[in-house]
Amino acid sequence: MSLTATTATKSALQVSAERHLWMNFSHLGHFADGRTLPIMVKGAGCYVWDEHGKKYLDSLSSLFCVNIGHGRPEVTQAGADQGRELEYYPTWDAAHPPAIKLAEKIASLAPGDLNRVFFTSGGSESVDSALKLARQYHKMTGNERKTKIVARSSAYHGTTMGALALTGIPAVREPFEPFTPGGCHVPNSDVYRLPEGVSPASLAEAFKERIEFEGPDTVAAVIVEPVQTAGGCYMPATENYFERIREICDEYNVLMISDEVICSWGRIGEWFGCQRFGYLPDMITTAKGLTSAYAPMGAVIIRDKICDPFLEGDNSFLHGFTFAGHPVSAAIALANIEVFEKEDLLGNVRRNESVLRGMLESLRDLELVGDVRGTGYFQAIELVADKATKARFAPEVEAQVLKFFSEDLLDRGLIVRVDDRAGVVLQFAPPLIAGPEQFAELEAILRPSIAEAAARFL
Repeated sequence: MSLTATTATKSALQVSAERHLWMNFSHLGHFADGRTLPIMVKGAGCYVWDEHGKKYLDSLSSLFCVNIGHGRPEVTQAGADQGRELEYYPTWDAAHPPAIKLAEKIASLAPGDLNRVFFTSGGSESVDSALKLARQYHKMTGNERKTKIVARSSAYHGTTMGALALTGIPAVREPFEPFTPGGCHVPNSDVYRLPEGVSPASLAEAFKERIEFEGPDTVAAVIVEPVQTAGGCYMPATENYFERIREICDEYNVLMISDEVICSWGRIGEWFGCQRFGYLPDMITTAKGLTSAYAPMGAVIIRDKICDPFLEGDNSFLHGFTFAGHPVSAAIALANIEVFEKEDLLGNVRRNESVLRGMLESLRDLELVGDVRGTGYFQAIELVADKATKARFAPEVEAQVLKFFSEDLLDRGLIVRVDDRAGVVLQFAPPLIAGPEQFAELEAILRPSIAEAAARFL
């Protein structure tokens, strides 16, 4: 069904949703002008269907989440079986087998001595938990002034007030300011648009400069994504980018947090993104692919040295969530990881990532395609008004281009992320079960859509 269908053709579910459902990050007023809301009712493999039976290629894993693909009955059955045994008990003053087994499993997959797992309900909660843990750890080890967190510009770290203070996207921050002081930013690793006189190597050194500017005795942690999401899959600026940041953190007794809410669980071909790029963080924040979104769950994975002060006397991390380590979610996560292992999904990503990337690179002949970047099953295309100068669209045109792709690709049966946080970027994160067949289908939709946009807007 077209997104411009009239109100008279709207289904009862669409009418009800537009009246009662307050959706995340949505322009609620858009549906008053006759545009209709897609209602998804079924999923299988790399596809979802709406209530009218229209099929869509889910090249975003819905929201970087459904890594094992849609419609896995063995995973949902694991949750149902656990619900019959023990539907809920908090991991506060007691524990239960699913949370224990899952923590042990995660620790066995995580690199180095990241052996402790603190469960949350999702990604923003994981980032908030890591932020609070970093601050309390430093206070307990005699560094009470270490409260600031260094993040990267345009990075997205979540929507809770603590995570939002770290997010480097002004438009997302401004409605909720002021924040508790503590978040500061350095340039991101967008080497496609390096300012004149700035070298890729200097982007890691920016962390050192910022820590020294703030005062090393005031900085608690640095937070980075292996591949930065906002702006469209910014890769490490140099081969030793993260290695150098790790060295800087060690030099100034600053903790390194790897925000892997998206980049863990096979998204870039390893269990954790830091493994792909060869660095050992002090904490990993994760969610999404942990359960492939078959249930809400997140976690912070923590090095032993961070936990050590909390093992002494009556010390306690005074923090937690009602649904942390929920037994049904934990059982689903264990079943999800079992699918990864049985079907070698990490191997599938490594074997086919070049096919996905090659297909996207082949689109460079189109007038709008300025850059292609990313790794694994996490890739992006930046669209530009002028390929030679890398010029972005004028603001009034950019709004039209964003609207075009948001509607046209969905009408053509494709789910992607049309990212507006740094120009116009199309972002792709297909389920890890995807392969050449789906990538060919993706190209068959993308190419005519981008070509039509060029004819309209250039």
